[in-house]
Amino acid sequence: MKNKLIMVFLDGVGIGEANPEKNPFFKYPFNTFRSILGDTPSLQKSTISEADNYVFPSDPIFGVDGLPQSGTGQTSIFCGIKAPQIINQHFGPYPHSTLHPYIKRENIFEVLKHKGLSSVFVNAYPRLFFNYVRSGKTRLSVTTLSCIFSGIPLNKAAELRAGKALAADITNERWITQLKYKMPLIKPELAAKRLIRISRENDFSLFEYFLTDHLGHHRNLDQLKSTLQELDLFLYTLLTEFNREDTTVLICSDHGNLEDISIKTHTRNPALTISAGYKAKQLMENVTDNSQIKKEILDILK
Repeated sequence: MKNKLIMVFLDGVGIGEANPEKNPFFKYPFNTFRSILGDTPSLQKSTISEADNYVFPSDPIFGVDGLPQSGTGQTSIFCGIKAPQIINQHFGPYPHSTLHPYIKRENIFEVLKHKGLSSVFVNAYPRLFFNYVRSGKTRLSVTTLSCIFSGIPLNKAAELRAGKALAADITNERWITQLKYKMPLIKPELAAKRLIRISRENDFSLFEYFLTDHLGHHRNLDQLKSTLQELDLFLYTLLTEFNREDTTVLICSDHGNLEDISIKTHTRNPALTISAGYKAKQLMENVTDNSQIKKEILDILK
């Protein structure tokens, strides 16, 4: 039986105070925490275990002053390096040019490819994005750069429409309302089931969700509640329906933000990390900072 790993990257989610005025996970019901993990993580209770489900903190700071940023944070996760220490600062939203050689050489897709293991980046991109890349511009996220450097195909609208990829917003709503695509609106539960189905065909499957960071910056309370509900349904379905006998689910983040909506900036809180299933305990025991995540994924999939 071959091990598999599903990774859900949530941009900008830390573990914050148990304060509903600051922390939306305490203001609004979040069934993933309460039903799967038995409690909502906080700075007062940052590590929780329930059967083979774990939530625990991971350091995104690496001893570097300032607020953590996505460029260095995501490079640390996907390349297994302490990126802020390399450039002596937190940097983002896109990775500093100094980090591009590390991303090209060390990104997890590249390493898995050389080990003969299959990877998929589940997110789909609109035509607008591919036009941007063809124009020669290089302000791209760590995950996108990693795929381009490693020859991992990027999904298009056709794959999304056929149910072979996921929209970054889970439901396709923004593809329909903002990008004007003729696309079915789907439920978060169906999106989670599609992710599980796709993962059965690959050793490593990655889905990236950025709206958490967007919500933390903009703090639109009406949008925040409904978007959190969609994310909750997606994660709850994933964690209740994936195959725990051979699959590990890892949910992680690059830095804090959404857990404190009293401010519009990132935080220095520990990054939220959740593991579930086959090798979940190994992740909980061995990951204390974000640069260790890649190593543990490789160990699980070996």
